[in-house]
Amino acid sequence: MKASDLFIECLENEGVKHIFGMPGEETISIMGSLIDSKIEFLLTRHEQAAAFMADIHGRLTGKAGVCLSTLGPGATNLITGVANANLDKSPIVAITAQAGRERMHKESHQYIDLVKMFHPVTKWNISIRSAQSIPELVRKSFRIAEMEKPGSVHIEVPEDVADSALDHEAPLPVKSAPIYHPDKSELERAAEEIRKAEHPMILAGNGVIRANASKELIAFAEANNIPVVNTFMSKGVIPHDNELSLFTIGLQVKDYALCTFDKADVVIAVGYDFVEYSPYKWNPHKDKKIIHIDSRRSEVDSFYSPGVELIGDIKLSLGKLMEETGFDKKYEYASRIRKLLLEEFSLETSAHGMPVKPQRIIKGIREALGKEDIVVSDVGMHKLWVARFFPTYTPNTVLISNGLASMGFGLPGGIAAKLAKPDKKVVVVTGDGGFMMNSQEIETAKRFGTDLTIVLFRDGKLGSIEMKQKQRQLKKEIGIVFGNPDFVKYAESFGANGFRIEKADETEDVIKEAVRTKGVNLVEIPVDYSENHKLISRLGTLSCPI
Repeated sequence: MKASDLFIECLENEGVKHIFGMPGEETISIMGSLIDSKIEFLLTRHEQAAAFMADIHGRLTGKAGVCLSTLGPGATNLITGVANANLDKSPIVAITAQAGRERMHKESHQYIDLVKMFHPVTKWNISIRSAQSIPELVRKSFRIAEMEKPGSVHIEVPEDVADSALDHEAPLPVKSAPIYHPDKSELERAAEEIRKAEHPMILAGNGVIRANASKELIAFAEANNIPVVNTFMSKGVIPHDNELSLFTIGLQVKDYALCTFDKADVVIAVGYDFVEYSPYKWNPHKDKKIIHIDSRRSEVDSFYSPGVELIGDIKLSLGKLMEETGFDKKYEYASRIRKLLLEEFSLETSAHGMPVKPQRIIKGIREALGKEDIVVSDVGMHKLWVARFFPTYTPNTVLISNGLASMGFGLPGGIAAKLAKPDKKVVVVTGDGGFMMNSQEIETAKRFGTDLTIVLFRDGKLGSIEMKQKQRQLKKEIGIVFGNPDFVKYAESFGANGFRIEKADETEDVIKEAVRTKGVNLVEIPVDYSENHKLISRLGTLSCPI
């Protein structure tokens, strides 16, 4: 058999259904082996988009998304998405072609050392130098990508290895990961800390969603009346309408949610990674008692020094901890904070002026979707409005690039979300800056027959950088203003449907119409980003209600 046939057989054995990517001359054997495979190859218009699609597919399914590129520029295009998935703990396996082994020792056309290049942005990577090692290397790659904490793995396939012949080898069996139980003595210590706490808080991170432990988190919080704050990446881990929810933390300025941490004496951090929000922001005086509940021991940080660590399966740890607790205390301070946040969330949601207030756009998107439909946010100023203001009720229904925070993530991510969850409506929220980085993937969405809606915040600037420049008091704005095409005509040139908001009072109805319309739909909305400065100014002078 051919080595490339064995390679594809091993991918099938791992349950791979789709590969996102762009082929090249050095991938011809792999592509040939895909012809008779059950795996569907999904051609994208840029390798970066392929990696973003693999990222979202892995995040939503828990199984490693797979992307493929050729060598050289194909691989360098792939790397941003690979790094993004690695920091956001999304399981992906990135496959790159490589020159034949006979020319790796010298200067050669399109040859660069990809293993060295991908090493800093992956959990593990390897070059296949022997066809006989393919079953072991593929199995190891998927095991590492999917095991906690998940991330990116890179496999390099030299052209001559893929072309080589070998006796039939079989894929290795796929085995389930073991479930680890928390230490009983640590459970007792955690319960004692919670019993003594005057103002406990739960900080829920993305690990809760990866562990499918949202129900257990809610049950534990309700059993002990402990309020919950979630990170950007764990929106929906507790429903917006749950009285214990204090919504989202993650802004780089003072917020009401941070007031609860000022008051807290014990912070129960569940599935929380520092890349989601630095502990320096919520524990600046290093005075909080921290209970760390996660699949792995905590990272070392002077602002995060747990007194108790429950290491093991998060769902199991929360269930066991609930058996040891159930303390009926009342924390009225948290209720006051929730009320203040809800009052703030209602501001400007019905404003009539043009351009449209971002609060009203967020409200329009929420009204157009069901509680289990999906929003994929690109990176830009709009991301902060989605993260902070968009009411979320179910895990994995708001998907955000947060660790690397990569512009251009939104549209590819939306395509992959619809592929993974075809019964859900999908809305991509993007700015004009991020959208134009991968807007060519509208053609990909059309070719795939994807139903999705793109809500585009248009301001002709890099809005978040404008805000930062003003905060740093530069004497004038620099390098943030750009021109735009007619986005409606641009969308229509791909065969998509274009909508434009001309009056603020059209916002809700037009978004609803777009979401109801089959196919790829783009809604262009001129946005009033003066609200950014009002929000930051308001939060900058915020006094916590003691």
